[in-house]
Amino acid sequence: MAPRSLSQRSALRTCPLCEAVCGLTVTLDDADRVLSVRGDRDDPFSKGFLCPKGASFGKLDDDPDLVTTPLIRDGDGFRAAGWDEAFDLIAAAFAEIPRGSAAVYLGNPNAHTVAGALYLPVLIRALSTRHIYTASSADQMPKQVAAGLMFGDPLTVPVPDLDRTDYLLMLGANPLESNGSLCTAPDFPGRLKALRARGGKLVVVDPRETRTAALADQHLFIRPGADAYLLFGVVHTLFDEGLTDVRVDVAGLDELRAAALDFPPEAVAERTGIPADTIRTLARELAAAPTSAVYARIGTCTAEFGTLTQWLVDAVNALTGNLDSPGGAMFADAAAGGVQRSKPFRLGRWTSRVRELPESMGELPVATLADEIETPGEGQIKALVTVAGNPVLSAPSGARLDKGLAGLEFMVSVDRYVNETTRHANVILPPPRSVQSPHFDFALLQFAVRNYARYSPPLVPLGERPSESAVVARLAAAVSGQPHAGTGAASPIAMVDELVIAGTLHKADMSDRRDELTGADTTEQRLDLMLKLGPYGAWNGGDLSLKTLMDNPHGLDLGPLRPRLPGVLRTASKRVELAPPQLLADVTRLRAGLANAAPAMVLIGRRQLRSNNSWMHNIAGLVGGSNRCTLQVHPDDATRLGLGEQAEITSAAGSLTVPVELTPTIMPGVVSLPHGWGHSASTTQSVALAHAGVNANVLTDDSVVDEVSGTAVFNGVPVTVVPA
Repeated sequence: MAPRSLSQRSALRTCPLCEAVCGLTVTLDDADRVLSVRGDRDDPFSKGFLCPKGASFGKLDDDPDLVTTPLIRDGDGFRAAGWDEAFDLIAAAFAEIPRGSAAVYLGNPNAHTVAGALYLPVLIRALSTRHIYTASSADQMPKQVAAGLMFGDPLTVPVPDLDRTDYLLMLGANPLESNGSLCTAPDFPGRLKALRARGGKLVVVDPRETRTAALADQHLFIRPGADAYLLFGVVHTLFDEGLTDVRVDVAGLDELRAAALDFPPEAVAERTGIPADTIRTLARELAAAPTSAVYARIGTCTAEFGTLTQWLVDAVNALTGNLDSPGGAMFADAAAGGVQRSKPFRLGRWTSRVRELPESMGELPVATLADEIETPGEGQIKALVTVAGNPVLSAPSGARLDKGLAGLEFMVSVDRYVNETTRHANVILPPPRSVQSPHFDFALLQFAVRNYARYSPPLVPLGERPSESAVVARLAAAVSGQPHAGTGAASPIAMVDELVIAGTLHKADMSDRRDELTGADTTEQRLDLMLKLGPYGAWNGGDLSLKTLMDNPHGLDLGPLRPRLPGVLRTASKRVELAPPQLLADVTRLRAGLANAAPAMVLIGRRQLRSNNSWMHNIAGLVGGSNRCTLQVHPDDATRLGLGEQAEITSAAGSLTVPVELTPTIMPGVVSLPHGWGHSASTTQSVALAHAGVNANVLTDDSVVDEVSGTAVFNGVPVTVVPA
């Protein structure tokens, strides 16, 4: 074994592995290998908090199975290639792809990278296609659609003011495992404990008694997919008992009242599994608390009535006087959040070719990606670009999509691994190590529970490798037929940056201030520009700039959330829309569901503390123990069904054989499989393969979606379970 280096250095870094944006202190040796990681105690937001994923940051960065050089398909396998050869091949292939027949799929990690925020829009424009798919429509799109319809901007998403609220109602969220989602809050467990310690109350509604539910003052089991019924029961009670206290300017109050008439607690009790008296008590407590907030996440988004649920979350916040109010649901003010929309959000400006599912935020639902690959005709997908995504494991009907990818004419993947999706690629372009990349949370700080900013420059030189941003910018040039080879990997990125900088300065009437921008490269200069023009910026009455963040490497606390209405509204009425027509129309479908009998058994997903979707299973320290792919079953159901160690679970989409894990923490009539497993021998991820598990999305029917947003339904899937 090689002797351990005696030369060490410490550096500061924001963790890029989940939405909590925790500060890290990283120790590296003189060969630039990560020796250890601990929480940064001087970070004003995370204050030293560290989860198992963050502690494994170095192991992930040094994984021997990472792709480190471009790979080009060679028969059934791949061969290493140079960057120029790879981009030449891509340019030649895309020159033959008909306009509008290329597609792009963007995975979850893009929300955590500078490349994803600043350069993927250029790639999307270069592809000149409406075939844009992301992980959003398998995750949070219902929340963003509801926010777009209510507030006029899908990025104007209220978050619970965790540190000041007196009462928190949480549905379908498990932040003790996920670290929070669409609610950026490092040390979420500590913040919930602090809520209770100051005399507040935490109520968790979930079909499982999760780790978060176990921490709560009260846990209510609910039938999967019934959250909209529960919230309508709360809304009905607020109106019926005169408990409303609307403190912001709203439109549609009478229409919301009328819509709630058919959902009294007595009518929704059977559908939810929650007694009517309990529902009325929830409404009374939310209205009576000095401050309260309702927060719902992925378990409620990826359900049949996901968008209605997200609408009703903020309707309750508004009706109780807690929208845009300290201790309630508020809007973050991100330091570099970008330019707000000038026009109100519109849903369904176009639809998908085969199933006519609605566009939202410029993208189509991933639930129809396989349709668009398989179905002949004008606009059929012939080529695909994936960036940091594994839809074979994360999208519905994964087996069908796996087959469809094999039939594409050409495929390019920007990815760290040869995985279940990228194995189909003709070219794989690897990003550099995380320690070689800059980090600023453009997306996640728009959902932070406290205003904050932190920038992490690269810790390790790139050497001969292009940055991830340069890879994406050069890929954009290649697919659009622009020069890309022989000009240096950084040239396309500099061209993009200069155009953006010039255009932004011109729009702000500050073209003469170009020389005032600082940074080691044009990417940093773009960040400097966004910070200076932002709400705390040096060109906007404040003092924030890139230099300020460089001088404060632990990050800057920019203060608690503050009221922002009506300034953030982009609705045509300039008011909060409590009764958007698209949502009222879907209430008819919800009302009809009251008469439907609940399935005998349904499937839900589950979060795991040491997992992040499908891409962290190749680190030995993060698999095993509780981080296993098992079917959680209530003991009473197991006895009734005669289950042993293995069970066969079948849905309308497929069938799986899975190890059984008996637990009283899951509601009878419900079984649970974790998301992101099912690793195959066709990949090069050795640890993941040794802990392969099964792909839960073999059971997810891509024909079943939330009708408003087109989001796939992963929770509440009807299944049968028998002994294997």
